[in-house]
Amino acid sequence: MSESTYTMHPSEPRWTHIALRVTNMDATIEWFTEFTPLALIDRREDEMGYGAWLGMEGETNNPFILVLAQFFPDKDPFAGAPQATLAPFAHFGIEMPNKADVDNIAEKAKEAGCLGMPPTMMPAPIGYITMLRDPDGNMVEFSWDQGVFATLAERWSS
Repeated sequence: MSESTYTMHPSEPRWTHIALRVTNMDATIEWFTEFTPLALIDRREDEMGYGAWLGMEGETNNPFILVLAQFFPDKDPFAGAPQATLAPFAHFGIEMPNKADVDNIAEKAKEAGCLGMPPTMMPAPIGYITMLRDPDGNMVEFSWDQGVFATLAERWSS
Protein backbone atom coordinates (compact mmCIF):
# COMPACT_ATOMS: atom_id res chain seq x y z
CA MET A 1 0.00 0.00 0.00
CA SER A 2 1.36 3.42 -0.94
CA GLU A 3 1.69 6.39 1.36
CA SER A 4 -1.11 8.92 1.45
CA THR A 5 -0.54 12.25 -0.30
CA TYR A 6 -2.98 14.08 1.98
CA THR A 7 -3.26 14.07 5.76
CA MET A 8 -6.99 14.79 5.88
CA HIS A 9 -9.72 12.47 4.57
CA PRO A 10 -13.53 12.36 4.94
CA SER A 11 -14.98 10.51 7.90
CA GLU A 12 -17.49 8.78 5.60
CA PRO A 13 -18.08 8.51 1.84
CA ARG A 14 -18.84 11.90 0.25
CA TRP A 15 -20.19 12.89 -3.15
CA THR A 16 -17.41 15.29 -4.13
CA HIS A 17 -17.42 16.16 -7.84
CA ILE A 18 -18.58 15.95 -11.42
CA ALA A 19 -15.92 16.01 -14.14
CA LEU A 20 -16.06 17.46 -17.64
CA ARG A 21 -13.65 17.06 -20.52
CA VAL A 22 -13.42 20.55 -22.07
CA THR A 23 -11.99 21.89 -25.30
CA ASN A 24 -10.79 25.28 -24.01
CA MET A 25 -9.84 25.50 -20.33
CA ASP A 26 -9.52 29.29 -20.22
CA ALA A 27 -12.87 29.90 -21.93
CA THR A 28 -14.64 27.38 -19.68
CA ILE A 29 -13.21 28.82 -16.46
CA GLU A 30 -14.09 32.32 -17.61
CA TRP A 31 -17.65 31.29 -18.49
CA PHE A 32 -18.37 29.48 -15.21
CA THR A 33 -16.89 32.25 -13.06
CA GLU A 34 -18.85 34.85 -15.07
CA PHE A 35 -22.27 33.14 -15.18
CA THR A 36 -22.36 30.97 -12.04
CA PRO A 37 -21.48 31.43 -8.37
CA LEU A 38 -18.56 29.02 -8.79
CA ALA A 39 -15.02 30.24 -8.13
CA LEU A 40 -11.70 28.86 -9.28
CA ILE A 41 -10.45 26.70 -6.40
CA ASP A 42 -7.39 25.12 -8.02
CA ARG A 43 -5.68 25.02 -11.40
CA ARG A 44 -2.98 22.63 -12.54
CA GLU A 45 -0.94 21.54 -15.52
CA ASP A 46 0.94 18.28 -15.93
CA GLU A 47 2.21 16.06 -18.74
CA MET A 48 -1.40 15.05 -19.61
CA GLY A 49 -2.88 18.53 -19.92
CA TYR A 50 -4.73 21.13 -17.88
CA GLY A 51 -6.99 20.66 -14.89
CA ALA A 52 -9.12 22.97 -12.78
CA TRP A 53 -11.49 22.73 -9.85
CA LEU A 54 -14.43 25.12 -9.53
CA GLY A 55 -16.63 25.30 -6.45
CA MET A 56 -18.46 27.40 -3.94
CA GLU A 57 -16.22 29.48 -1.74
CA GLY A 58 -16.24 28.92 2.01
CA GLU A 59 -15.66 26.02 4.33
CA THR A 60 -18.05 23.09 4.17
CA ASN A 61 -18.31 19.58 5.51
CA ASN A 62 -19.75 18.47 2.16
CA PRO A 63 -17.42 19.82 -0.53
CA PHE A 64 -18.62 19.51 -4.10
CA ILE A 65 -16.63 20.69 -7.10
CA LEU A 66 -16.75 20.80 -10.87
CA VAL A 67 -13.57 19.21 -12.22
CA LEU A 68 -12.46 20.41 -15.65
CA ALA A 69 -9.90 18.54 -17.77
CA GLN A 70 -8.38 19.55 -21.09
CA PHE A 71 -6.00 16.89 -22.32
CA PHE A 72 -3.11 17.56 -24.68
CA PRO A 73 -3.96 15.96 -28.08
CA ASP A 74 -1.11 13.44 -27.92
CA LYS A 75 -1.89 12.55 -24.27
CA ASP A 76 -5.70 12.34 -24.35
CA PRO A 77 -6.74 8.93 -22.93
CA PHE A 78 -10.16 9.49 -24.54
CA ALA A 79 -8.85 10.46 -28.00
CA GLY A 80 -11.30 9.45 -30.67
CA ALA A 81 -14.27 9.47 -28.27
CA PRO A 82 -16.90 12.11 -28.94
CA GLN A 83 -16.84 15.24 -26.79
CA ALA A 84 -19.70 14.41 -24.41
CA THR A 85 -22.00 17.22 -23.34
CA LEU A 86 -24.75 17.54 -20.78
CA ALA A 87 -27.69 18.35 -23.05
CA PRO A 88 -30.49 18.72 -23.97
CA PHE A 89 -32.00 17.70 -20.60
CA ALA A 90 -28.89 16.61 -18.68
CA HIS A 91 -27.62 19.67 -16.82
CA PHE A 92 -26.03 21.26 -13.80
CA GLY A 93 -28.53 22.95 -11.49
CA ILE A 94 -28.16 26.19 -9.54
CA GLU A 95 -30.99 27.36 -7.29
CA MET A 96 -31.39 31.13 -7.11
CA PRO A 97 -32.72 33.10 -4.12
CA ASN A 98 -35.19 35.21 -6.14
CA LYS A 99 -37.29 34.85 -9.30
CA ALA A 100 -35.76 38.07 -10.65
CA ASP A 101 -32.30 36.44 -10.42
CA VAL A 102 -33.43 33.88 -13.02
CA ASP A 103 -34.61 36.67 -15.33
CA ASN A 104 -31.37 38.60 -14.84
CA ILE A 105 -29.07 35.67 -15.63
CA ALA A 106 -31.22 34.83 -18.68
CA GLU A 107 -30.92 38.39 -19.98
CA LYS A 108 -27.14 38.36 -19.44
CA ALA A 109 -26.91 35.02 -21.26
CA LYS A 110 -29.08 36.27 -24.14
CA GLU A 111 -26.73 39.24 -24.60
CA ALA A 112 -23.72 36.89 -24.53
CA GLY A 113 -25.31 34.45 -26.98
CA CYS A 114 -25.43 31.47 -24.60
CA LEU A 115 -29.12 31.33 -23.62
CA GLY A 116 -30.32 27.75 -24.12
CA MET A 117 -33.88 28.17 -22.86
CA PRO A 118 -35.68 31.36 -21.85
CA PRO A 119 -37.17 31.72 -18.37
CA THR A 120 -40.13 29.36 -18.08
CA MET A 121 -42.49 28.49 -15.23
CA MET A 122 -42.61 24.71 -15.04
CA PRO A 123 -44.91 22.49 -12.96
CA ALA A 124 -43.90 21.75 -9.36
CA PRO A 125 -41.38 20.77 -8.23
CA ILE A 126 -39.35 22.17 -11.14
CA GLY A 127 -40.24 25.83 -10.56
CA TYR A 128 -39.12 28.81 -12.61
CA ILE A 129 -36.08 27.94 -14.73
CA THR A 130 -33.79 29.12 -17.49
CA MET A 131 -30.99 27.20 -19.20
CA LEU A 132 -27.60 28.47 -20.38
CA ARG A 133 -24.97 26.75 -22.54
CA ASP A 134 -21.30 26.74 -21.53
CA PRO A 135 -18.58 26.99 -24.24
CA ASP A 136 -18.79 23.23 -24.94
CA GLY A 137 -22.61 23.18 -25.04
CA ASN A 138 -23.23 21.80 -21.54
CA MET A 139 -26.52 22.99 -20.08
CA VAL A 140 -26.62 24.88 -16.78
CA GLU A 141 -30.06 25.39 -15.23
CA PHE A 142 -30.85 28.34 -12.99
CA SER A 143 -34.01 27.81 -10.96
CA TRP A 144 -36.19 29.57 -8.41
CA ASP A 145 -38.74 27.89 -6.14
CA GLN A 146 -37.51 24.43 -7.05
CA GLY A 147 -37.33 23.39 -3.42
CA VAL A 148 -33.99 21.60 -3.33
CA PHE A 149 -32.59 23.99 -0.72
CA ALA A 150 -35.87 24.09 1.27
CA THR A 151 -36.28 20.31 1.28
CA LEU A 152 -32.73 19.67 2.45
CA ALA A 153 -32.89 22.44 5.05
CA GLU A 154 -36.08 20.88 6.42
CA ARG A 155 -34.39 17.48 6.64
CA TRP A 156 -31.24 18.93 8.25
CA SER A 157 -33.27 20.63 10.96
CA SER A 158 -35.09 17.46 11.99
